[in-house]
Amino acid sequence: MLKEYRTISEVVGPLMLVEGVSGVKYDELVEIEQENGEIRRGKVLEINKDKALVQLFESSQGLRIATSKARFLGKSIELSVSYDMLGRVFDGMGGPMDGGPAIIPEKRMDINGQPINPASRDYPEEFIQTGISAIDGLNTLVRGQKLPVFSGSGLPHAALAAQIARQAKVLGGESNFAVVFAAVGITFEEADFFISDFKKTGAIDRTVLFINLASDPAIERISTPRMALTAAEYLAYEKDLHVLVIITDITNYAEALREVSAARKEVPGRRGYPGYLYTDLATMYERAGRIKGRTGSVTQIPILTMPEDDKTHPIPDLTGYITEGQIILSRELHRKGVTPPIDVLPSLSRLKDKGIGRGKTREDHADTMNQLFAAYARGKDAKELSVILGEAALSDVDKLYAKFSDAFEKEYVSQGYEKNRSIEETLDLGWKLLKILPKAELKRIKDEYIDKYLAGDGEE
Repeated sequence: MLKEYRTISEVVGPLMLVEGVSGVKYDELVEIEQENGEIRRGKVLEINKDKALVQLFESSQGLRIATSKARFLGKSIELSVSYDMLGRVFDGMGGPMDGGPAIIPEKRMDINGQPINPASRDYPEEFIQTGISAIDGLNTLVRGQKLPVFSGSGLPHAALAAQIARQAKVLGGESNFAVVFAAVGITFEEADFFISDFKKTGAIDRTVLFINLASDPAIERISTPRMALTAAEYLAYEKDLHVLVIITDITNYAEALREVSAARKEVPGRRGYPGYLYTDLATMYERAGRIKGRTGSVTQIPILTMPEDDKTHPIPDLTGYITEGQIILSRELHRKGVTPPIDVLPSLSRLKDKGIGRGKTREDHADTMNQLFAAYARGKDAKELSVILGEAALSDVDKLYAKFSDAFEKEYVSQGYEKNRSIEETLDLGWKLLKILPKAELKRIKDEYIDKYLAGDGEE
């Protein structure tokens, strides 16, 4: 029997206080029924003795507490899951948004998920090909990893997210690869861009989209990523798919968390964000991984815009602690017309060494990666020196490094949002660019690889 109470005492913004309750649990779903039969929904945020603090999903505008009753449903938010979710578009609460029928569920799953036993986790070590050279060649993504993209306001992270969703695949396992795409707090135009892009390219057939618009209630932003991760866990661990979860934009999620925290009058932490921001982000990011004995896996690419391009801002700072590296987009490269504007030097994938090499990508991958990093860094230094002292101050070798740096940005990093390069194409392109340098400068590559792949064309 569901418990009903007519003891709603006050409503402040998205929060509502119900008194005289018993047996109510944290995170439990609540229905608020008005006199005219209209129903609004919420969830229990806090319980203190016989008082329950309820967070409303919709606006509290026009809610008459004197004649309303609160009904506690005895369960938390659940998502109806089924294999038929692939190819569908849902809103932030898991309702169909594409005009199609509601999903006939195979089961209902709590969106907060179940913690994975650390002892049963398997180590991420299988290469995922995104078709983007700056990621595949230099900051490789592996199955079960969480690798965020740090962007800035106005940078083309939406186009990059759509490109990764379209192109990503596990080599040899394309048929059992799926993408779960969660858009949090985006505008209608961005939502339209993602949906039409996926439909136009056919990527929608292997994708589940969850769209939360900027005009939707803030509380919905907090549930959207969890809805997406729940769908991903179902497809990965029950249907044996390799699932890539892309969440954009984590900054909108954190802003919603701050808004709710302020409404609860909690003591703010850094920059007004709640003190539990780290823990809260970790409950989402740590749902990525592989489990021993299971074929499927969940890989995450959270995308966040750094306020004022500040890497030390709490959101990118805490995200960097929890995840295994980051891909950083550069405003300077964006101004130069490099697409995608990935700044490879400060970017990092901590698990890249585990996903490359013989049998995974190619035997020369690690050596060429190290050589490209070193050559690009030296080329950038040479260019900075020539700006200060003039080109005459550069040695002949330094001039070649500067030339390499320009060619590297123009040909290797900049590939547009439509080009899908195989890992072989990316590695061959790296060798082509290394031919700009004298063979004696290729100190990070084994001689056998130089003889095999450079074909003796390097300048002596």
